[in-house]
Amino acid sequence: MQMISITSVVKRMKKNSPLMTMALPGVLFLLAFSYGPMFGILIAFKNYNYEQGIIGSEWAGLRNFEFLFSSGAAWSITRNTLFYNSLFIISGTIMAIALALLLNEISNKLFRGVLQSSYIIPYFISWVVVSSFTYALFNAQNGLLNPILESMNLRPVDWYTDGTYWPFILVIISAWKGVGFNSIIYLASILGINREYYEAADIDGANKWRQVFYITLPHIRPVVIILTILAIGKIFYADFGLFYFLTNQSGLLLPVTDVIDTYVFRTLQVTGDVGMASAAGFYQSVVGFTLVLLANYAVRKLDNENALF
Repeated sequence: MQMISITSVVKRMKKNSPLMTMALPGVLFLLAFSYGPMFGILIAFKNYNYEQGIIGSEWAGLRNFEFLFSSGAAWSITRNTLFYNSLFIISGTIMAIALALLLNEISNKLFRGVLQSSYIIPYFISWVVVSSFTYALFNAQNGLLNPILESMNLRPVDWYTDGTYWPFILVIISAWKGVGFNSIIYLASILGINREYYEAADIDGANKWRQVFYITLPHIRPVVIILTILAIGKIFYADFGLFYFLTNQSGLLLPVTDVIDTYVFRTLQVTGDVGMASAAGFYQSVVGFTLVLLANYAVRKLDNENALF
């Protein structure tokens, strides 16, 4: 039986050799950059010493994790990370779907392509460049926004010392930078819907809104669920460039903008404790993986066909 199963596997591999050859670069990429570096997880449990290396460094047990969670900022940075990423997932998904629906209604392919390209461009702009734009806009001394507020008889704001407005600013700029790219996926799903559904709806007298709610959204629901589950897996990971550069590293904004990634980076700069940084990364990975399993379990209970696995 074992020989038969091995022979069957060999035959199947030969039969699917073209597909396996196409998948080989992606598999090698995952092995080299996703699974290979997992050996570094050991650093999270060691008192890492550069001279002794990963293997030679003495074991620290859970002391690196204790340092992370015993910090007074542990609750604050965890709360901020979850809060902002939840807002990013919800607002980004809604805006990306809305943008894809609007682009789908444009019949001129050339015009649609130009608009789509213009929406994607912000995705490729570095956060360092974006932070320069935002500083020119929000700088209290000579920024562009405060004179506009004064012309409307409103009080100027010292944006980099007042954290009240930054949750809105971060969500808006994150959406501006990422929604265009995410809308491509939803637009591709919409374009893949059989046009006969819309023709039948037109015959029945359904307007555009009814077609969106009863044809488009149900058909792209599996894609929305999959992308949402994958985003939930990264909910403990913040966009470092967004929170570090955009806030101009202002200490007065830390209570509302400090997240796990920026906290670990600053701590690593001050203490040079690689073990603690690795422990934080391991903590984020484990929690993210657990959330993916829980989210997929919930989807499987509600709608088994649209579960990720």
